[in-house]
Amino acid sequence: MHAPGPMQLLLIAIVLLVLFGRGKISSMMGEVGKGITAFKKGVKDGSDEIEQAASEAAKDVTPEKDKV
Repeated sequence: MHAPGPMQLLLIAIVLLVLFGRGKISSMMGEVGKGITAFKKGVKDGSDEIEQAASEAAKDVTPEKDKV
């Protein structure tokens, strides 16, 4: 399967504009942008949490029997 060419993309854009109108498409794209931003923030928070847990586990490497 191949990617659509520029003419096909233009035709799809025109059909979407006719069906939904400029205002509805604009608000949908805004929601998509908010969703992408929230997803990126969630991924970053998750990776920060994993790194923090790993760094806390790596701080103290003294064996239990040698601890005072």
